[in-house]
This record gives sequence, C-alpha cells and structure tokens, in this order.
Amino acid sequence: MTQKGSERIAKRLARAGLCSRREGESWIHEGRVSVDGTVLTSPAITVSIHSSIKVDGKLIPTPAEPRLWRYHKPCGLLTTHRDPQGRPTVFNSLPTGFPRMISVGRLDINSEGLLLLTNNGDLARRLELPGTGLLRRYRVRVYGIPDGSELKALKKGIVVNGVHYGPIFATLDRQLRRNAWLSLTLREG
Repeated sequence: MTQKGSERIAKRLARAGLCSRREGESWIHEGRVSVDGTVLTSPAITVSIHSSIKVDGKLIPTPAEPRLWRYHKPCGLLTTHRDPQGRPTVFNSLPTGFPRMISVGRLDINSEGLLLLTNNGDLARRLELPGTGLLRRYRVRVYGIPDGSELKALKKGIVVNGVHYGPIFATLDRQLRRNAWLSLTLREG
C-alpha cells in the first residue's frame, strides 16, 4: 500500500479475498467492477481506503487482517489454484468457508510436509524471498549412495540450468541399499 492508504484496484480486490490480481483485472475488463459509481474499463487505477468499490453491484468486503496457516500437504496434491489437467490441488482440499489463500512457496506433487498458507500476497512474497534469511528444511530420499565430498560441495551452492543457488547444508540421515535419506537446510527454494 502507498503512503496515503491507496493501492491498485486489482490488489484491493485480491486483498478482499475475492480473486487473484489477474482475475480482478479480467473482471475490470468485463465491466464488473465500479469505483465510486463509475464502471471501470482499465485496471490502471488507484483506489483509496475511502473508495466505494463494487463487484457485480455488491460492495466488496473490507480486507481481512493478514493471517498465516500451517498445512500438512500430503503427496498427490498440486500447490496451485487450478490445474488444466484436473488433478487435485491443495486449495481444493481445504474446508469450505476458508478465505482465499496463497501458498508461501510450493511443494512438488510427490512431496509432503509443511506448507504455509496466507490470505495476504505481500506477506507470502516477503516470506518467499531468500533475503529474509528464513531457513527451509527438507528431508529427501535420493537414489544411490552419496559420498561425503558431494554433500560437502553443496555448501558452496549449485548451478541448475544456468541459475546459481546459494549454499545447501546436507547431512546423511540413513543409507539404504539403493537410496539414502538426507536432511537439507537452505535459505532459498
């Protein structure tokens, strides 16, 4: 939000829990959104805390206070709002009546574990940025027998598809015949 309590209209719609910013922009182009009695044709407008905003003729709710939820994501769910292939998502699995939520980062479909959810996009973004210094811990199963030098090399960071990632601290938890369990600690990802 800017200094005087103003923000872009699509952001206000998203903060009210009605839609994503992109969906809000689509609603504006469809003529569904009005501000102070004027139907909008462009999302390039800033609204204040005093603006009267309606969608389909109904006043939008006041934006909720930022909240954070812990969610144990099971295997088999995607961390996305919609999947073109129709696979189940984290957000489909939430109880009815929950506010619109955003994930803080994501976990792969075959991963399970703690996933943070929030009703505030700014909070999600702040928590995702590596600059916050928040540690992320993962327990992963890898194929093969990792040797100590490979695990030590991760401390310098790695390059994947030309993108450099910061240090990864890895410890071998358990070695099995064909695979191993590792604990990874990193500040991004």
